[in-house]
Order: sequence, then structure tokens, then C-alpha cells
Amino acid sequence: MDDLDFSLRTAGPQDAERLSLIGQATFLESFADILPGEDIVLHCRRQHAEADYRQRLASQGHALWLAELRKGAPIGYAALSPPDLPTVEAAEGDVELKRIYVLSRFHGTGVARALMAAAVERAKQMNGRRLLLGVYGRNGRAIRFYQKNGMTIIGTRQFQVGENHYDDVVMAREL
Repeated sequence: MDDLDFSLRTAGPQDAERLSLIGQATFLESFADILPGEDIVLHCRRQHAEADYRQRLASQGHALWLAELRKGAPIGYAALSPPDLPTVEAAEGDVELKRIYVLSRFHGTGVARALMAAAVERAKQMNGRRLLLGVYGRNGRAIRFYQKNGMTIIGTRQFQVGENHYDDVVMAREL
């Protein structure tokens, strides 16, 4: 799949439904065999609702991207936001990579690298000094991807999914 025909574009208000769809699909796919089903369903209902994406798209300091196949099907996305990592003291110029997900069928195709590159470039354009993110502590594949992209573990946090809390690592990269 090295010759995957995909495009990457900045998402706009008209993309809230597509972002919700890919957000729910990738979250379910990523955690279906790890987290309780009810937690996943509640998290998707609360954090991946179309209204949530519509609000992010309209809010200052947020940027979202969609990765799509040539025929227009969404296969991944990324989101930047102002930092919201309670266990890390945010400094001026911090930007959070809130989400980056790609359907597993498209892992290793360059889609995640393209999303990461777009997020880093935009964070720099926002005069960002440091890119932060929280990632599930048992998601070794994601942690390795972020480490390959210059991020290091700087702490931990508890992250609520549904009604339960899970251990995340917090990572950072100087910009």
C-alpha cells in the first residue's frame, strides 16, 4: 500500500459529520479489544459527536485535518487544540495534538506521517514552542510512532473514557 492514493486537507465546518464518523470508527477500532464496550460507546457519544466537532471547528486555537481516499472516504484525522493536560503545567506557546487516528487498514501507508507533519507545521505557524499529547499508556504502537516523530514521554495522566479512568502517558516535542 505504499502507493496509497489519499489526500489531506484542512477540515471546515461542513466536515463535522465526516469527522464524527471517522472519530467514532477509529476510536472503536483502536480500543474494541482493550476497553469495556460501554466505556467506548459512551466516549464516542460524548467526545465524537458531530456537535463536538462543530464546536472545535468554530473555536479559536483549534485546527483539524481529514485524510481521505481518492473517492472521498475519510480514513484518518488529526486535531490540534489549546493544551488541556491537567498533569502538565502548560507554558506559553504549548499546543496540544488532541487526536490523531488512522483506520488500522491504512497504518504504515504514510497517512499518519502526513497528518503529523500537517499538525507540526500548523503548530509552528501558531507560534507554538512545544507540541504536547496524551496517549493511552498501553498503546505501544502509537507511542513508538510519536517517538519516531521526535516526541518524548514527560509525564502521566488519568484519562476518562466512559465512566472509567485509564493511564495515559504525556509526550512532548519542542518545535
